Amino acid sequence: MGGLAMLPSAGISTAAPSRGIDVSGLTIALSAHIPGNILKGNWQVLVYVDDKATQAQQDALLSVFTGKLGGPIADTAALIGEVVGVERVPITFTVEQGKGTLIIGQTVRAELAPFTGPTGEATTLHESVFSTIPGSPAYVSRAENYSSKVPALGHDLSLQNHNAIQGSFRFVV
Repeated sequence: MGGLAMLPSAGISTAAPSRGIDVSGLTIALSAHIPGNILKGNWQVLVYVDDKATQAQQDALLSVFTGKLGGPIADTAALIGEVVGVERVPITFTVEQGKGTLIIGQTVRAELAPFTGPTGEATTLHESVFSTIPGSPAYVSRAENYSSKVPALGHDLSLQNHNAIQGSFRFVV
């Protein structure tokens, strides 16, 4: 019997224009319900698009992050079994050396702080199964606060001081 994971994820686009449409500075995020082994797929997701995006920018972001344009994102998108919806909402996403905040509309809020080693530096994992971003460190963190109220996915959580892992990547189309 597999476990259950609930995953908030977000990315700020700093990439080159997608098919001629500038999407820099816009954020796309998702909430996911993952039944069992994360690599077995069948995820249910709700996709959130930055409310500052135009319709053309939203379409470009969705094309990239749903895997329609191929590349490494397509590998992750292949794990999605069902998209339960796409919503335009304000999104705040900041990460600095493993400390960060994620706010997705009124539904998801996470405040993360990295664990630190004896030197005071943020604890990271490299080339680990816990880092889903090749070449990027995974910051081993604590979610000081995490709440997710996403009825479409059955989420109604409010947690404090649980483990979290975060990282960053750059994807150029």
